Amino acid sequence: MKKILNSKLIRKYGKSLQFRIFIIFILVGIIPINLMKYGILSGYKNMSIRQRTATVQRQCENIADQLGESDYLSGSSSEIIEMELNQLADLYSGRIVIVNSAFRIVRDTYDLDEQKVIVSEEVIKCFQGEDSMYFDEDSQFVEITVPIRDSEEQVCGVMIVSTPTDDILADRNELGNRVLLLQIGLSVAVLAVAFYASRVLVKPFGKVTQSLDEIKGGFLNEDISIPDYTETQLLSEAFNRMLKRMKALDDSRQEFVSNVSHELKTPITSMKVLADSLTMQEDVPAELYKEFMTDIAEEIDRENKIINDLLSLVKMDKKASDVNIQDTNINDLMELIIKRLKPIAAKRNVELLLENSKPVTAQVDETKLTLAISNLVENAIKYNVEDGWVHVSVNADHKYFYVKVEDSGIGIPEEAQEHIFERFYRVDKSHSREIGGTGLGLAITRSAVLMHRGAIKVYSKEGEGTTFTVRIPLQYVE
Repeated sequence: MKKILNSKLIRKYGKSLQFRIFIIFILVGIIPINLMKYGILSGYKNMSIRQRTATVQRQCENIADQLGESDYLSGSSSEIIEMELNQLADLYSGRIVIVNSAFRIVRDTYDLDEQKVIVSEEVIKCFQGEDSMYFDEDSQFVEITVPIRDSEEQVCGVMIVSTPTDDILADRNELGNRVLLLQIGLSVAVLAVAFYASRVLVKPFGKVTQSLDEIKGGFLNEDISIPDYTETQLLSEAFNRMLKRMKALDDSRQEFVSNVSHELKTPITSMKVLADSLTMQEDVPAELYKEFMTDIAEEIDRENKIINDLLSLVKMDKKASDVNIQDTNINDLMELIIKRLKPIAAKRNVELLLENSKPVTAQVDETKLTLAISNLVENAIKYNVEDGWVHVSVNADHKYFYVKVEDSGIGIPEEAQEHIFERFYRVDKSHSREIGGTGLGLAITRSAVLMHRGAIKVYSKEGEGTTFTVRIPLQYVE
């Protein structure tokens, strides 16, 4: 019981659960914060680039309209256009290139590639009337192409604007620093909440631990109730059921030890009294000496029977691996049992009959099954009336075989029928001792039947006899 109800294990499990809950809260809290940080910075960068592109593109379109209406692409100069181009280039620290219909650069604000020919995919698409925007992640600049249309709305040139995004990256880094401070603050808050929540959530385990400590100290007289959550309520209910079973098992164990001590002590006490009576008398008559020695021999036999029954019961309690299962002819086995018990029946003038309805072969432990059936038949004989009868029958279906033991005996009171399979239980203790009963026979029988994955039932009415039915599978199930 102490191994099962170990408060240290519960406490250790509670701490482990608290740690896991703490980690889960951290993961659930910290990961979204990091994702949020990445989303904010990435979103800010993309939004800033889109806004920069849209602004530059609008300004370029205004200048492109002026270029299309003038002869600038043909070589004519315009101070207004030059001023606007230089202002736009200076405003965004960028470079502006004007390309005519012959793919020749007529103006470069960097004064590097004028009169050179430029042919690229973006320029060709732009001459086809398509605007384009390209962002270079490695070099961190934006390139925009805008078509220049003449008065007839025909594309007569291309305006190419390249502008760096250093200022956007600087603003993004500044925002990142602020988000980092927010991230640290939220992380600390998440850690605090995780620590608090993990302690609150595992608090019911502390109640369980306290209850287990009270059980070990012998102070717990009431059921445990932990209604904090549905799960803890179910846990406490399961624990209470287990505790009741453990208490019942402990009571049964104590009662069994007490009964064993009493049953073993009684014959020894009788022998001691008889032996002392002989030693205290001088010149004991031979008849009295013989009578006392006969009584001592009977008490020794009784003690030996109790010990043998206890050993049989212990063997029944062992694991199923100790069962010697083999194919057995149940009809032959029953005939052998009846043959062995017929002298006892004849001595008590009880008619003993066996009825085999059909041939039956099953996988059983012959020794243990013989002991179980023998106990039933022997009890039917011993607890019978004068000139009574005992009928034993064997039958089977496709899955089980059945053994029925009926007698015309004294019967079993209804209130005692649910206890007859308990160890050392006797319906009539005085009558049981008169016929040599130990109170272990039916307990041994029940253990043997259960070992075969079978079932045993009793039907009895006081003064009218008793019927025991045994059902055992034809095929043994591990």
